[in-house]
Amino acid sequence: MSINFTKAIVGQLQRDIADLESQSLSLKNKQDKAASKIKQVQRDMKLSQSHGDLSGKMSRVSKLNEEIKTAARAQAELAKQLTAKRALLKQHQSG
Repeated sequence: MSINFTKAIVGQLQRDIADLESQSLSLKNKQDKAASKIKQVQRDMKLSQSHGDLSGKMSRVSKLNEEIKTAARAQAELAKQLTAKRALLKQHQSG
């Protein structure tokens, strides 16, 4: 392969890796925010007076837990993609 073609591939892989890392960080922040909201709702649940209010808060906790699970699955997929892109980058840089 020509040097210019290899440089283009390496550049694209580096941009892809940076993008995936950014997405992963964003998902991590989303998980952290959801966990923080869960703690807040759980504190609020202790103060709840009515059954309806408590039920609503429990639903909110369930929804936030689902958001955390969804983000974790997406992060796992991004980690696989990052591993593959880094392997390709290493291959093109050493080859």
